[in-house]
Amino acid sequence: MPDPHPLAELWRGDLRESVHVGHAVICGPDGEVLDARGDPEAVIYPRSSCKMIQALPLVESGAADAFGLSEAQLALACASHEGAALHADAVWAWLGDLGLGEDDLLCGPEPPRDKALKFSLIREHAAPCQVHNNCSGKHAGFLTLAKHLGAGPDYVAPDHPVQQRVRAAFEDLTGVPSPGYGFDGCSAPNFATTMHGLARAMARFATADETDARDRAMRRLTCAMIDHPLLVAGEGRACTELMEATGTVAIKTGAEGVFVAILPDKGIGLAVKAADGATRAAECAVAALLIRLGVLDPDHAATRKRWNAPVRNRRGAEVGMLRPAPGFG
Repeated sequence: MPDPHPLAELWRGDLRESVHVGHAVICGPDGEVLDARGDPEAVIYPRSSCKMIQALPLVESGAADAFGLSEAQLALACASHEGAALHADAVWAWLGDLGLGEDDLLCGPEPPRDKALKFSLIREHAAPCQVHNNCSGKHAGFLTLAKHLGAGPDYVAPDHPVQQRVRAAFEDLTGVPSPGYGFDGCSAPNFATTMHGLARAMARFATADETDARDRAMRRLTCAMIDHPLLVAGEGRACTELMEATGTVAIKTGAEGVFVAILPDKGIGLAVKAADGATRAAECAVAALLIRLGVLDPDHAATRKRWNAPVRNRRGAEVGMLRPAPGFG
């Protein structure tokens, strides 16, 4: 099996200080591998990069329409958000529309990643709650589907109807049976697949049309992400800024150095995994691939924060650079 391929390097002065290796796969409209670095058959947990797949049963089941969900709520169902006020307020409103409360969520509490709200809670001596969890939008989607199906409250159990539908959609889109699952930080099962399988799933989203309920659902989720990038992540986050920079691509990160992108205009999907779990490497790699595919301006400010990105010391002086490894991108 091929070894992980160098993805990104950090240089300080004239010395290459660090090297990040990993895997990257680009798939075309038929799910074929157009290009791969590292091992396309490497098995990984996609973590939060596959939230659009986890949200797919919410839409194709008719639950989204039955509960009148907006496109913004569908974007939130795919989000790893900052827990900023706009995210938290939207989740609170969503739960209220369902006749549910914060204690119906099973994602666990998390301090907001948004500094303004985090410091506000500290000043008020208030504890963060589950709504602040970066996955609370996904879990609101799970609750909506569970209510639509008349299923029980333990919606993160692997044998729950919600997760059974998620797994079925996951295996169909990746094209391979999942070898198993681990539990994500938000308590939901995260089904493993190959790098090729994950990129193939993103290509399926990229080529979705109006053929059937599944295709329409995939297209709707992709458009929701592209149209609401701030809800998918938040200010300063790579997903949000790179989606805003491209204007046509749905981009999603996952923990432990995973990144995916859906390119509807090209019918292409891609997946990146930094073997050491480094977010900076995955961001640099996905930016390099989007530049090569002609959908990201190398001179855009959002690009330069992650690709050929200057490393500065505490006085603001440029002392190094994070850049793609030779032969990558």
